[in-house]
Amino acid sequence: MENVLRPLIVVGGSVVLTLVLGWLVDRLLRRVDDRHPETPLWGLLRRCRLPLQVVLLTALLRGTYQQTEWQAIQNHETAIGRLLTLVLIGAGAWLVIRIAAAVVESTYARYASSTRDPARVRRVRTQVTLIMRIVTAVVVVVALAAMLLTFPAMRAVGTSLLASAGILGIVAGVAAQSTLGNLFAGFQIAFGDMVRIGDTVVVDGEWGVVEEVTLTFLAVRTWDERRITMPVSYFTSKPFENWSRGGAQMTGTVFFQLDHSAPVSLMRDKLQEILADCKAWDGRDWSLAVTDTTPSTMQVRAVVTAKDADDIWTTRCVVREQMIAWLCEEHRYAMPRIATSPAELPPDGQWPERGKSNGMPPAAEEVHSNNAGAYTAEAVEPDGHHPRTGRG
Repeated sequence: MENVLRPLIVVGGSVVLTLVLGWLVDRLLRRVDDRHPETPLWGLLRRCRLPLQVVLLTALLRGTYQQTEWQAIQNHETAIGRLLTLVLIGAGAWLVIRIAAAVVESTYARYASSTRDPARVRRVRTQVTLIMRIVTAVVVVVALAAMLLTFPAMRAVGTSLLASAGILGIVAGVAAQSTLGNLFAGFQIAFGDMVRIGDTVVVDGEWGVVEEVTLTFLAVRTWDERRITMPVSYFTSKPFENWSRGGAQMTGTVFFQLDHSAPVSLMRDKLQEILADCKAWDGRDWSLAVTDTTPSTMQVRAVVTAKDADDIWTTRCVVREQMIAWLCEEHRYAMPRIATSPAELPPDGQWPERGKSNGMPPAAEEVHSNNAGAYTAEAVEPDGHHPRTGRG
């Protein structure tokens, strides 16, 4: 009977004590969280309940498993003790990572709630993300090293490795040169404020938003929801566009190729009317001017502003669509005209008398302009007669 009760008392007592301690810690954190709602730290620490219970249970079993006096346990006492030690080390690393994550997230949340500058918030978010990844990597490496050192054979190997650490360091540095370069580039990006999570960037001709920054790579989400994964060393060795640098506000342009007779002053009034009804326009500035001319058209540029890259794209599309629709409906003569055939001079190089009545050559009199704005000019015969009608 004692052989049955003793193991039940040892194992069951460890489980019950673990559950009770975990419940007490959770209740304590809940009360503290209710008393201090200004910080989310105590609420985040409640997520550590499970790893804490694993640590407590493993520690209790590690210290009391020999008291069960089971024959099976006594026969494998060393293996069971080593297994419990490995679990204890792993659970301890899990608990440390959870606690560090709670502290880091709480600090970031309090900073984000008290800071109105979005650029600073994105900068701190990027740095916090990388710091958390560094802490996780260090804790995992230390935990794995501690696990390996529990094996006597690995201790001898560790001593040999320490003796040849210089040579191994040189070999590892040469072999992992690109990886180490990306690692240091990740630190440079995080703390040099080159690019942040949420920034709008243009890399290799692709426009997108920085979605994730790690110590080795950076992920950009494009406008069509593709993900471009690039090594962080790219951003430290090549130029790229960061539209969020210095502020998210942007200025965009819309170009129109129109006929020289286009009503520019009426277009300004129409642009102001379009922007007044456009929710994406931030109201900061707008303008419209003729910026260039060609023998057949003139270039009209509309300048608009918006609070970020998404809204500037929407504003440009709205202005382009509504302005073209208004021109086609109200001022179709302003659309660009395209000549379909060139006019030819008579053999003697002089225009016939018919063209002197209005100061225009006969080829220009044959120009036919439709409501869409396109025109054609048909050539005349050397004798001055129309090739189809025969009229001079």
